[in-house]
Amino acid sequence: MTLAYIPSPSTGVIHLGPIPLRGYAFCIIIGVFVAVWLGNKRWIARGGKPGTVADIAVWAVPFGLVGGRLYHVITDYQLYFGEGRNWVDAFKIWEGGLGIWGAIALGAVGAWIGCRLRGIPLPAWADALAPGIAVAQAFGRWGNWFNQELYGRATDLPWALEISEGPNRVAGTYHPTFLYESLWCLGVAALVIWADRRFKLGHGRAFALYVAAYCLGRGWIEYMRVDEAHHILGLRLNVWTAIFVFVLAVVYFVLSAKLRPGREEVVEPETSGSTGAADAGKDAAATTAGAAPADAKADAGAGPKKDADPEAKAEDAAPVGAVKTDLSKPDVAKADLAKADLSKAEPEAKKS
Repeated sequence: MTLAYIPSPSTGVIHLGPIPLRGYAFCIIIGVFVAVWLGNKRWIARGGKPGTVADIAVWAVPFGLVGGRLYHVITDYQLYFGEGRNWVDAFKIWEGGLGIWGAIALGAVGAWIGCRLRGIPLPAWADALAPGIAVAQAFGRWGNWFNQELYGRATDLPWALEISEGPNRVAGTYHPTFLYESLWCLGVAALVIWADRRFKLGHGRAFALYVAAYCLGRGWIEYMRVDEAHHILGLRLNVWTAIFVFVLAVVYFVLSAKLRPGREEVVEPETSGSTGAADAGKDAAATTAGAAPADAKADAGAGPKKDADPEAKAEDAAPVGAVKTDLSKPDVAKADLAKADLSKAEPEAKKS
């Protein structure tokens, strides 16, 4: 007898008038917003510009949704193309069914396009977004709770998940694998943030750490699930996928650390407009700074100014109407002095 358990919602849809609000979609939307918010903070801390993460997410998110749905439909094709099934249901994404492997793979293609348009290295952007993706997955897994899907084996543990009778499910209490994975993803996010601060991870290694850590948890959680799945050598397909992707992530992490140690110094180049304006400002400042020393040198090179000709000064100082005498010529000087005496004598004669 189970004394305590986690109840499941009676419905995954809340209607606001004619508008249906589906819990599964709501969880995914919250996860996307949190991932972009956290990624933006980390991108700015690395030297990037505000808003760049959101601009690239405009490409990555739609690609990721399509990729996640494609992976689910391809690996569980019998749910949509088997006998008595309706292939149109493959487009009903709100009913659940997104494969994280396809979401990350095709989402990376969309992110690569966005990064190319902005001239940004994809590994640097992925490093900034890595813990945000893990947090987004933690939120997204609660969508499985709304849909009462992807639970584990039967159990009577106090945290068992109550599942009601419905299509393709039997009423009972089961391991809440959605909760296990949600908590695991939060732990992965914390691990990536800590390791990134401690070891200055760069060139895609923070993202590789996220992938490897997630795969470790997904492997044992997937092993507990009881929903229908393809098996290879006794293991579920997603367990093999987790092992394969884990190995790839570890190999990338090791090789990247050897070939490109450290972290990127510049994650987002300056735009051509701002670069040109900055260069023009530098040139103007250099020209202004160089003009003053040049003028100072010219003044210094000219030396002290020589005094004007003494004779010229004497002429300028002479009163108006005075007779100018050339002292260098004695005869002329005597004649001028005689004229001056006669000019003085005439007024005195008139007075007498």
